[in-house]
Amino acid sequence: MWEELQLQIIKPAAWFKFALGAVVTVALYRMGLLVLSWLRPRMSRGFYPVLHALLAFAALLLLAGLTTQAFYLTSSPLFGLGQDALGALRATAGQLLLILALALVAWSVIGELAGRIVPSDEFNRRSVRVRTLKGVVESTLKAVVIFTALIAVLQSIGVNATSLLASASVLGLAVSFGAQSLIKDIFNGFFILLSDQYGVGDDIDLNLGAVSGTVEDINLRTTSVRDISGTLHIMQNGQITAISVKSKDWARVVATVDVAYEADIDQALLVLERVSREMYTDEKWSMHYLDEPDIQGVTALGPDAVTLRGLFKVRPKSQYAVGREFNRRIKIALDESGINIPYPQRRMSFGEGPLDIRLVREVRPAAPTDQDRQSAPVEPSFSKDPE
Repeated sequence: MWEELQLQIIKPAAWFKFALGAVVTVALYRMGLLVLSWLRPRMSRGFYPVLHALLAFAALLLLAGLTTQAFYLTSSPLFGLGQDALGALRATAGQLLLILALALVAWSVIGELAGRIVPSDEFNRRSVRVRTLKGVVESTLKAVVIFTALIAVLQSIGVNATSLLASASVLGLAVSFGAQSLIKDIFNGFFILLSDQYGVGDDIDLNLGAVSGTVEDINLRTTSVRDISGTLHIMQNGQITAISVKSKDWARVVATVDVAYEADIDQALLVLERVSREMYTDEKWSMHYLDEPDIQGVTALGPDAVTLRGLFKVRPKSQYAVGREFNRRIKIALDESGINIPYPQRRMSFGEGPLDIRLVREVRPAAPTDQDRQSAPVEPSFSKDPE
């Protein structure tokens, strides 16, 4: 036997047959494990290890027999076993079993490989792209496995798959006229993925705010968006006509501050600029900024207040926490400077008759002046604001 092995071991064809036999053995072994896992709850606890050991022993025997066939070791006692195994695999039932086993192995390998693709915890376009394409590629490859296995099964039982595919193409052309919405969904989904319009983890508004939330899943057919209340909205890609992405490349905090007409506007602007600079230079918050704060000044003279505004360019999805922390700090700073944030005012008319009006000024307690605006007692959340 060793002389035969030395002659055959240098032949590439023998190694190819050996590799093919190993793949077949692993496929059948994995299928056996799936069957055992399904039967395990239905059998006694001590019976499962015995069946598992028998399955492993049978797999080793099969691999040994197929190896003797691959290297043509006629003097081996397992050569006859290898011949019987090849004969069984060439039969129709054996082919069906082999196709099913290979399909199950391919399915599980795709799932395991997809599970190993772990996107970065940092929110950026690459991590969004990885999360999005991971699910799409996995589902597409599994669909290819199912289609290939179905064609192989039809071929093994004697059905001409070529003519069947030709007939199916004609039937598909007829069905396509009644499935235009499905085709539209797939085409829209394809171009959404191709152009990276949005992906898993993005904060988006669809159709001018009809659906708003965070993308949880996207495939060629649908987009799943979960809103702030936890409701999951599933929208067909063909129905998406307008997309607003709030977390792509960069975001902006529009910081508006209303002060009373009696306030010193120049002093209020200095407070706005000081607080904005404090946050920009704060070691804890500076990482979220992409540019220096832009203090626009007085932007409106409203019925109740004078509006000041600043713009902060920040990293995607940082605008929520930055805006909340700024609101806390500006409130404390305005209190310290004695600048009031006005309450809403209303003008009422009581007709032309005389009115006896008595005005009583309410003495309100002064705002505390010992508040620390550098550190918040409760950290602001990075979650998306409700619409």
